Amino acid sequence: MRRLHACLSAAAAVTLAAAGTAALAAGNASGATTALSNRWYAAAPYLMPLDNDPPDASAIMDATGLKAFQLAFVLAPNGGGCSPTWGGTAAVSSDTAVQSVINTIRAKGGDVSVSIGGYGGTKLGQTCSDAAATAAAYQQVITKYGLHAIDFDLEEPEYENSAAIKNEIGAAKILQQNNPGLYVSVTTAGTADGTGWFGKQMLLEAKSQGFTPNNFSIMPFDGGFNGAASQTGALTNFNSILQSTFGWDQATAYAHEGFSGMNGRSDTGEYFTQADFQTVLDYATTHNMDRFTFWSLNRDRQCTPADNGGRTSGTCSSVTQNSWDFAKYSVKFAGVTPPTNTPTPTPTPTPTSCKTAWSSAAVYTAGNEVSYNKHNWKAKWWTQNEVPGASEWGPWQDEGAC
Repeated sequence: MRRLHACLSAAAAVTLAAAGTAALAAGNASGATTALSNRWYAAAPYLMPLDNDPPDASAIMDATGLKAFQLAFVLAPNGGGCSPTWGGTAAVSSDTAVQSVINTIRAKGGDVSVSIGGYGGTKLGQTCSDAAATAAAYQQVITKYGLHAIDFDLEEPEYENSAAIKNEIGAAKILQQNNPGLYVSVTTAGTADGTGWFGKQMLLEAKSQGFTPNNFSIMPFDGGFNGAASQTGALTNFNSILQSTFGWDQATAYAHEGFSGMNGRSDTGEYFTQADFQTVLDYATTHNMDRFTFWSLNRDRQCTPADNGGRTSGTCSSVTQNSWDFAKYSVKFAGVTPPTNTPTPTPTPTPTSCKTAWSSAAVYTAGNEVSYNKHNWKAKWWTQNEVPGASEWGPWQDEGAC
């Protein structure tokens, strides 16, 4: 489990991607773009727009082709209550800073989901009276930002509180019902066996409420993992848990399964490199899994000696990399090839053959073609001994170089 604050934790998520009528209506009222495909929301990496030295989302989009971002984190107010805030301090209702980030992303053809929860802080599922009140708080976020997607991060300490998890799962179900077409993903902590006791209790709560999202995802890091093989092993074991809990066959379980990783050095000192991400990506696509994401874009850049010092950082990965290396795996999962940094050369045009050379003694009529001064010319009318190009209003029409 994550030993640092939410700013260093990966997301344990319920993603609600609205292609449905209610959410789309709210989105149009707020100037949102048309919803992206569900695959984009499933691939969206996490971005803290207000903390951890936020990178420029527009620059990431230009460098990688990325279109979707999961903005983190919405929490209950630090002083208590059932209204959404950013980080427990900034009310969503009066926000302009995050709205500006969203506007920038949408202006370039992208979109966002908003992540709820994270590691640490007080969650709305803990402070709201019931599932309906929890859902109403989250609906404020959807309406405020015209969202097509929303993400619930269910992890410590909230997921150890059965009443809070009942509220969160119930809220997700209500939002799914009230916003037809929502893409829904639920993510919890990962262990070598797939997920732990609290993760299994969360799955049983979903089953008891008759709630079936598009996928359940695990975060296979901060639990004694060591590279991609341990992560794919956990995904295989989690698939068996999904089968036994919901009565699905293997293929159906994989179609409802997702991965949420941590790029570079984890909170507990594990390391996950670009090669590890490629291996897990291959596993996810080969098994037709529904989701592939990571924590976080704020960390998707190389540390300097001054800002790393051999520790886990919220602003860099602690592994050797180029900026946005890990984001490109999300782009691949979404089915788009990232752009290269090499500009496409302008092709050299094939030269046009020159016509018969112009003669001062010849008579030309409309449509006759000649060459003069390395250009081809076409006669507009009868002419003799009038040099092509000598007059703008003369009898010759320039047809270009030859």
